Amino acid sequence: MAQNKKNKRKVKNIRNTTCTLCAAGVEEVSYLDVYRLKKFISRKGKIISRFRTGNCSKHQRKVTNSIKRARILSLLPFSLND
Repeated sequence: MAQNKKNKRKVKNIRNTTCTLCAAGVEEVSYLDVYRLKKFISRKGKIISRFRTGNCSKHQRKVTNSIKRARILSLLPFSLND
């Protein structure tokens, strides 16, 4: 029986990644550490999801709150003009 290409399901590649912040032993993510926070922002200024960065949920929440605080204090831009 021939299968249509439309009916095939895509299989996601699940990779084992460790949280970079857990590996570095970071307890608190500071909003003043702009160089570290820039790694978690895309070119357009959006916050990258934890599935792409490999962060654990605890550190992703801290990173998100730190990025939002840094944006309010104008340490990071809300959006980038390309």
